Amino acid sequence: MPEIKVPVFSESVSEGTLLSWHKKPGEAVKRGEVLAEIETDKVVLEVTALQDGTLQSTARNEGDTVLSEEVIGVLGEAGAVVATPAAVAADPAHGPIVGESSAGGTAVQPDGGATPALSPAVRRVVAENNLNPASIAATGPRGNITKADAVSAAQGGGTDQGPQSATAPISLQTAPATAPVTPSPAHSASAPVASGPRAEQRVPMTRIRQRIAERLKDVQNTAAILTTFNEVNMQPAMDLRRKYQDPFVAKHGVKLGFMSLFVRAATEALKAFPNVNASIDGKDVIYHAYYDVGIAVASERGLVVPILRDTDALSLADIEKAIGGFAGKAKAGKLTMEDMSGGTFSITNGGTFGSMMSTPIINAPQSAILGMHNIIERPIAQNGQVVIAPMMYVALSYDHRLIDGKEAVQFLVMIKNLLEDPARMLLDL
Repeated sequence: MPEIKVPVFSESVSEGTLLSWHKKPGEAVKRGEVLAEIETDKVVLEVTALQDGTLQSTARNEGDTVLSEEVIGVLGEAGAVVATPAAVAADPAHGPIVGESSAGGTAVQPDGGATPALSPAVRRVVAENNLNPASIAATGPRGNITKADAVSAAQGGGTDQGPQSATAPISLQTAPATAPVTPSPAHSASAPVASGPRAEQRVPMTRIRQRIAERLKDVQNTAAILTTFNEVNMQPAMDLRRKYQDPFVAKHGVKLGFMSLFVRAATEALKAFPNVNASIDGKDVIYHAYYDVGIAVASERGLVVPILRDTDALSLADIEKAIGGFAGKAKAGKLTMEDMSGGTFSITNGGTFGSMMSTPIINAPQSAILGMHNIIERPIAQNGQVVIAPMMYVALSYDHRLIDGKEAVQFLVMIKNLLEDPARMLLDL
């Protein structure tokens, strides 16, 4: 019978966490259908069926740590009899079912009492919240307790007073989004805590969130980060969009947005200031003769930065289509390591969520990041008159070890000038 294996991880990833099973033993499976999801410290990987058939057994539980190419289940022919945990445990080709005794079902403790077998992730939640495993309502395959079950029980809503019925497993994953979402407790530090006066809730960080925390802290400890600010009158860019939006959509099938204008302006500024497009490697400076711009996207799992390659060769339509493609892949959880690897410069848009001003953190090993913010009508002085204009604050955080304040300020001023007169960059002036 075909084995269900963990996908091959990249060289920098050693292990992952089994987030969820989309099928349970006995269910029919079609070729290409998603069987399980595995979270590494960078992306969420899907394990798909290589043929039609029936899920015979699973050898790993939700929340378990898994290794690259490890066997986590068995797929049989369509209509095949489902293997029992005892039968699979007795098969030397696959070894015992993790989280169960060789007889299957429950593990017997030294005092003779039976308690549901627990995965490492579940044991941690149980221990931290002083839970009784026997009282937790189990929803996983073969009636095992999943991490979601334990978290629910910790919140006071997941205990079971009677026999456990065989129900479908609860998925710990929801699709990433580019807009504010209500995250699940398992994935967000801002999730609501248990009810009651002065209640608290302890939830393990996901691998991706742990990795984000490590990278952000590393760059703060390593780089000499400084931020310079400016403001942009967005009226010319808004007028350009308004005038050409309809013919642009008719020709290219995609709307003209502000992000493509910022990517184009940033690319022109990177050409003029190569230090901003460079990176530090030990005692060396690496100057890049290409322009790969990362676009920071907020998802439920954390910050992801897909990369636009060779932006100097992309038209505004190409940029808009690429960004739209990344947004769709992020929403469907389809972003790959290749989508997010590399990059020489990044742009983040806090204005999507209403941010007026911020100091973005560099995406190492890059040396700078541009922060966009919301557009607000404010009074400004123009030709000796006070007028109301749609203004945006922009910020450039940069590594002062490589980039001097003068060129950082000039870089941001160039972006401002290009956006306030977009015809210049479209005409290559």
